[in-house]
Amino acid sequence: MAFKPLHDRVLVRRVESDEKTKGGLIIPDSAKEKPAEGLVVACGEGARKDSGELIAMAVKEGDKVLFGKWSGTEVSIDGEELLIMKESDILGVTEAA
Repeated sequence: MAFKPLHDRVLVRRVESDEKTKGGLIIPDSAKEKPAEGLVVACGEGARKDSGELIAMAVKEGDKVLFGKWSGTEVSIDGEELLIMKESDILGVTEAA
């Protein structure tokens, strides 16, 4: 991919939710909510302090993250629907148990 976010922005690919509930009911596409979970595809360098010092990003490529329902801007890059958001819109990083 030939796209690099600037400053403290992050490029995220949404992770699709399950098609069934725990009880086995199949959820139709029209009833599904957009997932608020995604995979970080690319990161900017980080924000800068007033002094010019770089503040490192807390997330990195490959991290699985949770973000707010209305976070980010939807974009299409190389035919794929992705989100660009500020690092501060990310609520947290999920880790494998």
